[in-house]
Parts: sequence; C-alpha cells; structure tokens
Amino acid sequence: MSETFLDLTDVTIRSVSVSEMSNNIYLVTSKGDGSQLLIDAADDVAAIEGLVDSAASDANVPTQLAGIATTHQHWDHIRALAEYAGKTGVKTYAGAEDVDGIAAGANVVIDVPLKHGDTISVGQVVLECVHLRGHTPGSIAYVLRDSGGTTVIFSGDSLFPGGVGNTGNDPQRFTSLLDDVETRLFGAYPDEALVLTGHGSSTTLGAERPSLDEWRNRGW
Repeated sequence: MSETFLDLTDVTIRSVSVSEMSNNIYLVTSKGDGSQLLIDAADDVAAIEGLVDSAASDANVPTQLAGIATTHQHWDHIRALAEYAGKTGVKTYAGAEDVDGIAAGANVVIDVPLKHGDTISVGQVVLECVHLRGHTPGSIAYVLRDSGGTTVIFSGDSLFPGGVGNTGNDPQRFTSLLDDVETRLFGAYPDEALVLTGHGSSTTLGAERPSLDEWRNRGW
C-alpha cells in the first residue's frame, strides 16, 4: 500500500488506495494553518491514520483534521466513515441527496448536507462543491483552486479517464451525469485541471475533453 503526494502552493494532497476495490482516499492539508480535510473514508482506518501521520509535517504549524467529506453514498466509499468520524469527532460533509443513503449504509448522520455551489473551508483553503447527478443522486465533486494556479477536482466516481461513472445502464441517469460533467466541470474549469478519481488513475480535463462526444454517442 503506497501513498502518493502532491505539493502545491497552498496545500499538500496525500492519497492512499485501499481495499479490494482500490478506493482512493485523499487528505488535503492547508500549509498555512494546518487544517486538514479527508475525502472519502473508504476503508481501513489504520491506512487513514497512516496518511494523517504522514502529513504531520506538511504545514508550518501543527496539523489538525477539520472534517471528512464524502463524494457519494456507495458502500465502498464509506466503510471506515463511522469508525473514523467517531474517533475524531470532526464534521462530516456529503451531498444532501445522499445523506439518507449514508445514514443507512454507514450509520452516520452527516453534519453538513451539501448543495451545488456550496463551499467547504479548510482553514485558509476553500473547496467548491459541484453536484453531479447520475452515479448517485447526491454525488459531489470537490474542487480546489490553488493560488499557484493548479485546479484539483476530486471527482469521486463521476468522472474517470475514459468516461463518466457507472449509471446502471439507465439512459436518463447517463444523460444527467454527462450533462452535469460537461457543464459543471468541463464548462467551468480549465483543461489543466487535475482530476483525482475515486478509483485508479488521475487524469486532466484536457485529456478527456476530446472524447465527450464519443461518450455521449456510445451511451456510457
């Protein structure tokens, strides 16, 4: 199990892949004040704690976990949420339409239900919340605009290299997700934006943009 590390102007981003599903867990640390946000407590509390320990020297001041944000309600993204939220006592965030599913799947009451256009403050760093409807009703991508010029999109399972997320062979769900991804991600952020996905490899909007028409035509 190996960690990856991204060092930007305002933040560091550490990640680790866990479980048989190769779920990516991300930890954003604000360099200025040490505040941290965990994105998707997917599984393996020990791995999460190792990620947090690794980031202890990523800020100029002591680090402190401020919250846990969940991209969507699917079971493989929330298996460690109840235990780790319980241990840390930090605020939990997720899309409003997925709150009931998370409560049922992980026995966790989400403290802050999110809508499209909301923001999460991690100390001096702000993440934009982008609602992407289709993979689940309340899927949220979290977008960080670093002052050094890098934009990072934590896409959950809504956007991957080569296509959008699984929509259960439902044409309406697929169209909804692709419409949202095209308008709210590709239409709002630069080609250089880095897409950090819920599973597997990262990509950029620029690498995927030429394939949007192909995705729509093939229907998945």
